[in-house]
Amino acid sequence: MTNYDEYESPLAHRYASREIKKIFSPRERASTWRKLWLWLAEAEQDLGLNQITDKALKGLRSNLIVSDEAFQVIAKEERIRRHDVMSHIFALEKNVPDAAGIVTDNADLIFMRDALRLILPKLAKVIHNLFRFALKFKDLPTLAFTHYQAAQPISLGRRAAQWAQDLAMDLEDIEYVLAGLKFRGAQGTTGSQASFMEIFHGDAAKIDELNKILCGKAGFEACYDISTQTYTRKVDLRIANALSAFGASAIRIATDIRHLAHDKILDEPHEATQTGSSAMAFKSNPMRSERICSLGRKLSTINTNFSATFSSQWLERTLDDSAIRRIDIPEMFLLTDALLILLDDVTNGIVVFPAMIRSQLQQELPFMATENIIMKLVHKGVSRQEAHERIRVLSRETVEAMKTEGAKNDLIERIKKDDFFRPIWDELDGMLDPKLFIGRSAEIVEKYCEGPLRGQLEKYKDYIDSTATATLAV
Repeated sequence: MTNYDEYESPLAHRYASREIKKIFSPRERASTWRKLWLWLAEAEQDLGLNQITDKALKGLRSNLIVSDEAFQVIAKEERIRRHDVMSHIFALEKNVPDAAGIVTDNADLIFMRDALRLILPKLAKVIHNLFRFALKFKDLPTLAFTHYQAAQPISLGRRAAQWAQDLAMDLEDIEYVLAGLKFRGAQGTTGSQASFMEIFHGDAAKIDELNKILCGKAGFEACYDISTQTYTRKVDLRIANALSAFGASAIRIATDIRHLAHDKILDEPHEATQTGSSAMAFKSNPMRSERICSLGRKLSTINTNFSATFSSQWLERTLDDSAIRRIDIPEMFLLTDALLILLDDVTNGIVVFPAMIRSQLQQELPFMATENIIMKLVHKGVSRQEAHERIRVLSRETVEAMKTEGAKNDLIERIKKDDFFRPIWDELDGMLDPKLFIGRSAEIVEKYCEGPLRGQLEKYKDYIDSTATATLAV
């Protein structure tokens, strides 16, 4: 049997990076458990627990990385015991008999912390890509859309700045949950620390010191004040909410890009040999943005699983959280990582077509100018009501021709042929400069990008400057 004969998750196999997969790999999980057992044993020995021998510690240190042979023992024992932690302890005892009974529950917090640290700079780099794009095209007029109907123009850079701001909010949220992440530490089977009171003969100060030592070894500032048999699953939910919100942002951006690619306003990067369709050789589809929407759809809703898991916990803990968390915790981070790889590739290589942007604008700009035309006539003493009616009639005739005959927008030509508008004929062409319609778009982009956004990205500058654009595996 080969790997082609068994199911493999496409998320891991096709989309996520090696770095994120390593964090959630079976060897990393099992080896981290052994590190936790070692840290606990070292701390307990430091606090005077004579049962922890130097021999046991030496054995633990020399067996921190779980071997392939140990995994075979673990798999065999779990089939017998139906308990994964006890199976790992049994396998460890095979190599380190003196290490029996050294257990704690903190590994998932370490994995999630390390994964959050991995994805944050990647997100910052995507935002920086949009930062540069927004400034480059800060004053390039483009048609805006509300209700997916033509609306008052903005600049292309202003639209990209909106994408960047959404992702910057996600960056803030993810930074917040990382900053608030704590350790469970040594709390006992139901969070009362009763077993540790027994071990340390009622010396509460030693338990506090034990947890301080453990936090230092694991790299956390403090333990959660209250834990049960586990840390509260509210922690998982808070992280999932932040990552799901990012998933929604990714869909939002990629959907815009897909619409704009349809209009040939811009496009995502394409390789010369990339095939759009097996049947239609001319096609060049926005497959990266489509994939972002596909993966984002799963990430943006994965927090519902964490909400259900948190709300379904009974009293001090039930085990119905276990199986689903084994799936969902790694997957929400692999999904986030995969989306960031795609977004980095897309946002760093967006191709803009200014001629198509101008063409699209010209199809709608005469309508946008009608309010200014009316005001010009009023200033020359013409009745506003009569001017409005004349514009309305000519506009309807123009739209009818565009829809039924495929004609171009010739509203201005119609106005130039109507003697009613003679007082402003000489001014009409000057009223159609697209930059007259984008308001403060360029200023808004500069103010945001060079102000709050640049400051937010400053801490990630070294990573951004030293990291190449992500490449897709497929």
